[in-house]
Amino acid sequence: MSLESQDILEALSSCLIFSELNEAQLDRVRRHSHIIDMVEGESLFFQGDDASSFYLVISGRIKLYRVSPEGKEKVVEIVEAGATFAEALMFMDEPHYPVTATALAPSRVIGVNSKDFKSMLRESIDSCFLLLGKMCFRLRGLIREIDALSLDTGTVRTVSYLLQQAPPDTDNFELQVAKSVIASRLSVKPETFSRILKNLHEQGIVTIDGRNVLIHDREAMITLTMT
Repeated sequence: MSLESQDILEALSSCLIFSELNEAQLDRVRRHSHIIDMVEGESLFFQGDDASSFYLVISGRIKLYRVSPEGKEKVVEIVEAGATFAEALMFMDEPHYPVTATALAPSRVIGVNSKDFKSMLRESIDSCFLLLGKMCFRLRGLIREIDALSLDTGTVRTVSYLLQQAPPDTDNFELQVAKSVIASRLSVKPETFSRILKNLHEQGIVTIDGRNVLIHDREAMITLTMT
């Protein structure tokens, strides 16, 4: 077995949605998969392209976003290492990717042939349930996000994001993506995002210098998310 095949098999084995596959099934997925190395800024596919594969991120991070007819970009999701995306499209007739996928950092992903994997799901009920569970979990997350966009202020969304990114054992950490990407993900304008950060700094709650974040008052941040 080649080094690339071994890398694919190892990555698949550690991913939840492949965990119920037996050895023969995992090898079948491996044979219908390929590794893609991407540089920062490179696109894996574009909004509207035919969807023939779904993907597992091995390293790096992938930005999923839509572009409006006016050319405005909306970040839908930032996919981190260990996560899959575009798997639900295999259940659609003549599917097309609804988003563009672009690397936010040097990234390595595995492309899995959707048609073959869908055929194999018929042989593994446990894998079907795992995949359904994962899609339901993602749907609940999208519903929570819709609620946040509808009910929360830009400040609350920003503070919640910073708390999610902050390690539990330190108040000093680095943002992994550009502020413009975060602003799009939170559905706030870049200038609004900058103003929110400035206000948080003036209140002595948090300081952000470039991508470096220093939390001064975590309790105040938590209180803000509850208002």
